[in-house]
Amino acid sequence: MATIFDLSIPLEDSPSEPQPVKVEHKSHESSLPLVELVFGAKKEDIADGLGWADDSISLSAHSGTHVDAPWHYAPISENKRARTIDTMPLDWFFHDGVVLDFRHKPRGYGISVDDIKDALTKIKYTIKPWDIVLIQTGADKLWGKPEYFTAGCGMTEESTLWLIEQGCRVVGIDAWGWDRPFDVIREEFARTNNKKVIWTAHKAGIKKEYCHIEKLANLDTLPRPLGFKVACFPVKLTGGSAGWARVVAIYQD
Repeated sequence: MATIFDLSIPLEDSPSEPQPVKVEHKSHESSLPLVELVFGAKKEDIADGLGWADDSISLSAHSGTHVDAPWHYAPISENKRARTIDTMPLDWFFHDGVVLDFRHKPRGYGISVDDIKDALTKIKYTIKPWDIVLIQTGADKLWGKPEYFTAGCGMTEESTLWLIEQGCRVVGIDAWGWDRPFDVIREEFARTNNKKVIWTAHKAGIKKEYCHIEKLANLDTLPRPLGFKVACFPVKLTGGSAGWARVVAIYQD
């Protein structure tokens, strides 16, 4: 018997999304003329006299919980053309998971390699190849509010590369983005004029190929930070820089 935990935010129009999600729900009644046309039938020939429900959606590939492909970070990864989401190996996306809790870090903080090591020491764990490491910031508790977009801490180039060097190929975070919030990066760049602060955790993918999951949720509902599988298969969007995913944690009882 397995217990499954949903680690995904809903795919919906929300004040938390700077890129609007537009959803049109079409009713059973509204589709009846189309159903009559398709089957050459009349209303009285169709069960309940109703058609089918349908939905139309306009959204970014980076709306909702999603997996970013190397192509999102840059056109080149490890000195070759970066791969799009539809070309990533499926066996990357189902492996043992581990949660590292950084809810105590302030908003905008850049998580370092030492921070990662300290978090692993606290749970007495050593990362092994293919582990899917999930970064917990607590930002998901602001989903539905404008503050979500700039909430939480974020990763750095050094900490991202360190995880990849341990054998991770997929990692994730419960904030809007893998890097620190945009406003924090913008302020630091304005103050220092240091171009190295811009989107550095994403750009780690130029040096080392990896995927990360953004907009995770509910990591605080997991009974323990170890001992579960993560399933995070992305939608096969041809040529896509990302793919939506229903990410879950699976514990075997």
